[in-house]
Amino acid sequence: MPRSSFAGSLSTPKVDVVIDTGNPFFNLTVDGFLKIGTVAATRVAAEETYHIVKSGSLKHQNFEHSLKKMCKEGAYWGTVAGVYVGMEYGMERIRGTRDWKNAMLGGVLTGAIISVASKGKGDKIVTDAITGGAIATAAEFLNYLT
Repeated sequence: MPRSSFAGSLSTPKVDVVIDTGNPFFNLTVDGFLKIGTVAATRVAAEETYHIVKSGSLKHQNFEHSLKKMCKEGAYWGTVAGVYVGMEYGMERIRGTRDWKNAMLGGVLTGAIISVASKGKGDKIVTDAITGGAIATAAEFLNYLT
């Protein structure tokens, strides 16, 4: 039976900013905040650019609104990432092992913390914790595939 396969690679420029706080926990947390916060702000910039081009008008209010939205989204998602990375590292240190369970527990704690900080109550906190754990675990398993 004939078989075919495709192999390729996609490489992108790598930019790595290192901020050494003298503590590995804080280093990872700040790194997660900066990387994911930048991704979130860039996503908003792309969306806002699309909307400005689509409307055909560039106004000072549009620019100011876009900048505020970029900062808000960058700070929010950067904080979520920083909390998650810190929780996962904490789980690794507490458990003394490096495996997918650290990602799951870090995701559960992050989901719960973000939910409480967003004024979630009762079942909302539980479902956010489950969602955080599920997403983190799935991402970890996907990393094993590559």
